[in-house]
Amino acid sequence: MRVRVLHHDHCFDGAASAAFVTRFLQSKFYQGAGFVYTGLAHRADQLFEDGLFDGDINVIVDFKYATHPNLTWWFDHHQSAFLSAEDAEHFRHDKSGRKMFDPSFRSCTKFIAHIAETRFGYSAPDLDDLVKWADIVDGALYESAEAAVELHEPAMKLTLVIEGVQGHSLVEKIIRAMQHQPLSAIVADPEIDAEYSRLRHAHLRNIDLIRKTGSCDKGVIYFDLVDYGIEGYNKFIPYYLFPDSAYTVSVSTSSFRTKVSVGSNPWVREPLRHNLASICERYGGGGHPKVGAISFPTGAIADARRAAAEIREELKN
Repeated sequence: MRVRVLHHDHCFDGAASAAFVTRFLQSKFYQGAGFVYTGLAHRADQLFEDGLFDGDINVIVDFKYATHPNLTWWFDHHQSAFLSAEDAEHFRHDKSGRKMFDPSFRSCTKFIAHIAETRFGYSAPDLDDLVKWADIVDGALYESAEAAVELHEPAMKLTLVIEGVQGHSLVEKIIRAMQHQPLSAIVADPEIDAEYSRLRHAHLRNIDLIRKTGSCDKGVIYFDLVDYGIEGYNKFIPYYLFPDSAYTVSVSTSSFRTKVSVGSNPWVREPLRHNLASICERYGGGGHPKVGAISFPTGAIADARRAAAEIREELKN
């Protein structure tokens, strides 16, 4: 038997969710099955192709709902979990008991761990540290911006690798290691350590670039990385550089999309006034109340910049 696990790609919580759900399903349902992994990215033309669901069992974690008849298990915690109202209605009529959604959880990993224990009597104490760090990383529960940006903890080093590495093979290696190894041992792997060293240089460059190009007006940070060819960055850098800010809006581009990222400062002193997922949903994106994103086609830079400018002005009020 083959189990296909589809997970949010280049995301610590996505990788940790894939690792935890594997341990859970292996132990309770599919002993001896082979598990294979596919990373999913948010795109402007988000569709689930039939070829994605080629396992005897097919699982989605930390990603949007799919109505495909071959989907067996689904776990997600994003406010914007459904591509359409029809998809949400399809989910509400599901009778399998194997499709789970709860946006009150900060991380999908902790949500899966909770469901596994409370509904199926499964726990994995050796994965407690993985669950804890998935919640910290996805919930932005760091004690400070310095802790999030200076990358002293093994989980933060792994986050840099997972988010920054090209392709999926190293992410899959990390997912398989997460199932049985402590995070400190995974980081010490020579291949992963070498990639971390390479990406750390890029991380330091990104700090300097955002310092140079970013500005903060009425509590809203803005910067545009399109002309620099940077696909991603540590999302806490803006608050590290502009600690008195409340929100960030940025534009970047990659091989498959142009992206507007919208975030909020986890350490802001005043209550946040806006639901960022709801704002992003108006442009075809989504996320969580405190962090969201919008994916545009690769050539739609003007459209992305226009949306970013509108959101920037809205967040100032």
